[in-house]
Amino acid sequence: MIPWKHLDTATIPGGDELRLNQRGAEFSIMLGRMELMNSRLSGSEEALATMSAARIRSRARPRVLIGGLGMGFTLRAALASFGPDARIDVAELVPEVVAWARGPMEAVFGTCLDDPRVTIHVGDVGALMRAQRSAWDAILLDVDNGPTGLTRESNDDLYDMGGLNWARAALQPGGVLAVWSAGRDARFSQRLRKTGFDVEEVMVRARVGKGARHTIWFATA
Repeated sequence: MIPWKHLDTATIPGGDELRLNQRGAEFSIMLGRMELMNSRLSGSEEALATMSAARIRSRARPRVLIGGLGMGFTLRAALASFGPDARIDVAELVPEVVAWARGPMEAVFGTCLDDPRVTIHVGDVGALMRAQRSAWDAILLDVDNGPTGLTRESNDDLYDMGGLNWARAALQPGGVLAVWSAGRDARFSQRLRKTGFDVEEVMVRARVGKGARHTIWFATA
């Protein structure tokens, strides 16, 4: 078996370190001993975009915010699903993740970062949401392994009542907040409803038709 090779390390602002590893054509991003993402497992991240697009399909020129670039699975699916007139903002907190996309993982990302519909923001997705009201038709969050601040504690602010109220204010009426999670969280579902969202909780596979079951919340403003 081909051994893993460590390619680079990035420090999360106010948090821990991310490590990019490669084994042949496979890439892995680790937080400590936990694997946050793997280039072979993209099903649920793609569903975050495709299922969100289905919920706002009637909107002719949707504006979309993606929180977390990761390995680009959600972004590529969004480009394919939201249509040629979409505008897609991507907020990525860690600059090195963007550099990895243009460097060692270029084959994984292809040309999606250079698509004219895409704008990359290096910074906090929460700050971007707080700065704009009624700006997006869909907000897709995949910045942690669930609705808690895993990669950094301040991400908790995205998932508490205050953060959810900011997200709702940043959406157009009838817009969708979609949140990816490795597992279920009944308390988060309750917070979404208390914020005034109509909530649908969907289980999706890490790979198409197989693999671990992940959770996506689709919350309609």
